[in-house]
Amino acid sequence: MAKVVNTSGKRKTAIARATLKEGNGRIRINSVPLEIYATELVRMKISEPLHLIPNTIDGVDVSIEVSGGGMMGQAEAVRTALARGILEWTNDPKVKDTFITYDRTLLVNDSRQKEAKKPHGRGARAKFQKSYR
Repeated sequence: MAKVVNTSGKRKTAIARATLKEGNGRIRINSVPLEIYATELVRMKISEPLHLIPNTIDGVDVSIEVSGGGMMGQAEAVRTALARGILEWTNDPKVKDTFITYDRTLLVNDSRQKEAKKPHGRGARAKFQKSYR
């Protein structure tokens, strides 16, 4: 039976679900190949786990579905899902050490969220000006 690994990553309101299975080394995000996905900055952010441990996903197809949030939030959710998938696929403690020493958010979701808007202002902290006369 073919090996299949399912992982997920979150950042703000973006959620990414990755599926790794045996194949030709293709990475697709929402059915779009990584080579032509979004901007170069986003592609570089997503491919960080691939550069840290080269040649790990040769022979592995990665399919990632991402929704919610903005462009960079989605990129960070995708890179977390991808790094977790690589770690689970290889099952190698050296991979985990490499990821954590580089950037902990590769394996751990960033739990920070937007602060809620409060009354008497335009946002979480900003208040409308007060006039005494």
